[in-house]
Amino acid sequence: MPSDRKPTMRGRRLGSALRRYRLAAKLDQEHAAKALGCSTAKISRIESGANCARVPEVRYLLDLYEVDDETTRSQLERLARSATKRGWWVNQPVPVPDKLGDYLALESDATFIRTWQTALVPGLLQTEPYTRALAAANPTLCEDAGIERIVAIRQQRRQQFLGSGARLAAVVWEPALTSMPDPRTQRAQLLDLLLLQQQPLVSLQVLPLAEWSAATSAPPFVMLSFDGEWAPSAVVQDTHQESVVLEDDELTTPYALSFDALRSAALPTDQTRDFIQKLVSEIPEEEESA
Repeated sequence: MPSDRKPTMRGRRLGSALRRYRLAAKLDQEHAAKALGCSTAKISRIESGANCARVPEVRYLLDLYEVDDETTRSQLERLARSATKRGWWVNQPVPVPDKLGDYLALESDATFIRTWQTALVPGLLQTEPYTRALAAANPTLCEDAGIERIVAIRQQRRQQFLGSGARLAAVVWEPALTSMPDPRTQRAQLLDLLLLQQQPLVSLQVLPLAEWSAATSAPPFVMLSFDGEWAPSAVVQDTHQESVVLEDDELTTPYALSFDALRSAALPTDQTRDFIQKLVSEIPEEEESA
């Protein structure tokens, strides 16, 4: 009987991986169903993420597909164990939209996050006043409650990330740091970035305004890797309504190449620190206190 549960992002990742290994082994769903003693419909639901395979089923399928790499096997078994795990965002007073929940599942599982931003400070590095100013400027948010909800969720994301042991490499174009809602918010955000730069797992680089060709080579994106892997497993881009997740290697690889090029064109981390300190020193005292 088909499950009426909504597919989870972890379940979809697991199912996608199992499908990829089945196709690599040149087997159809009937072979997998026969091995598990189930229907082909169940295999289809597992591969779509509608149903989550149990750990013994994952092991059996990987044996069938002749996947012997122990790291790969342990990663998929761990994904099977956590596929139905409730994330911190599930217990929010106001329900988190499904699309945002999908992204938060990716973000919370990631071990390496790379992001390129042209106009905004990356979400995981934003201060409360900065996020509040962004939310207040959003024409679709008219109520204070909605603004404060966004601020609370983004700060929770930041706390979860900083305590996770994951790595973050961010490249931002210069306008993201020089164009802010007011001098006080700008100063607080810049000082916070200087503190975050001292975190061993956080790398921040500024792409100078003059590097126009590099800045226009790729739209803003977030790239996520899992289980200690360097290669990206997912790339996320925001539209006005939702976040679009790209997972196929042929789609994510160009973003990895773009990010490497952006890092090469950007100021090194020590020069980025000097750049931010200079910006702070140039904020007039009277404007800061206005």
